[in-house]
Order: sequence, then structure tokens, then C-alpha cells
Amino acid sequence: MQKESLTALVRHHLAAAGEASSGRSAHTIYGGHEHSLRQTLIALRAGSRLDEHENPGEATLQVLHGRVTLRAGTDEWNGSPGDLLTIPDSRHALDAVEDSAVLLTVAVRS
Repeated sequence: MQKESLTALVRHHLAAAGEASSGRSAHTIYGGHEHSLRQTLIALRAGSRLDEHENPGEATLQVLHGRVTLRAGTDEWNGSPGDLLTIPDSRHALDAVEDSAVLLTVAVRS
């Protein structure tokens, strides 16, 4: 069994995102290329974004800290701590309204 403190990871990666030229920092908590499930903590500095990209599989985004906006085409959804957003099966982007951290969970397509 492996245990991770999401609180500690959020704190660490928010600090790293604050210093990164990209305005973001990420850490895969579980899974990877050899697994069918992957969980990744992503921290974003306010005003930064994950540019539009394809959905790699069924996915959800749990907001752990801050506020984000998930965009897909003309649709958008706002997320705050405690919100769980289902990522649409289409190209999408994520904007950080505030310094934010999210937990991305993906069931990877094989």
C-alpha cells in the first residue's frame, strides 16, 4: 500500500507552479503508461492554463484548491474546492482563475 498526502502535494506543487515559467507543476500520484487508471495532481498559477488538448479516456477533475474553468468549444464549467467535473469526450482546456490545484483521474484508453 502507498499513502500520499494530497494536502502536502498541493502545497508543494502550488509553490513550484508559482516559480515555474509555465505557471504549472504536476505529479502523477498513481498509474502511468502501464496502468489503465492514472491520477495526477496538477497545480496552476492564477492566469495560467492547460491549452486545448484531446481527452485521453474517461476522465474527471476534482478541484482541491482555488478556482478553475474547464472549456470545451463554447461550453464552460466553473469549479471550486470540492467540485468534481466530468471532462467531456472532446478537445478541452483548463484555466486557473486563482492559484489552483486539481486531481485529474483518467481511465486510459487502450
